[in-house]
Amino acid sequence: MTTMSNEELQLWIEQVSLGSFGVPFRHKASFNNRLTTTGGRYFTKGHNIEINPQQLAMYGRDETEKIIKHELCHYHLHLARRGYMHRDADFKSLLAQVGGSRYCGALPGAKARKPQPYRYKLVCTDCAMEYPRKRKADPKRYRCGKCAGKLKLVALELGNGQST
Repeated sequence: MTTMSNEELQLWIEQVSLGSFGVPFRHKASFNNRLTTTGGRYFTKGHNIEINPQQLAMYGRDETEKIIKHELCHYHLHLARRGYMHRDADFKSLLAQVGGSRYCGALPGAKARKPQPYRYKLVCTDCAMEYPRKRKADPKRYRCGKCAGKLKLVALELGNGQST
């Protein structure tokens, strides 16, 4: 198990920032033991970075450096007033350029997101076309896309014997 202090992490992030981005990291970096489902976090207000120490312990320095590069992409693009979010082309291209990781490895005990099952469906009263829904919807606000008929809301049975 690899352990490291916050001061060592700060120096490491400053070195990665200069080496991979050519720009200094001028804010605070620290470990956060409470992160469970993510490898790191960048704060847009204070520009600080937090890293999950479990990633370092489980996957080592190479994978943790990829997480650091990911967070530094957010950092440098945000400060440059460019697209810093995951969906932005600036972020994606810079991440590929510096060799950062898009996703981090799963940790034991981390909750996996389950897709929410369809709990309702809107059914056309004229042609019986069905529109599955995860959330309850007001059928008066919609019409059938096939025949423009009226819709009715039907609650579906969930697999564990419960109804919504």
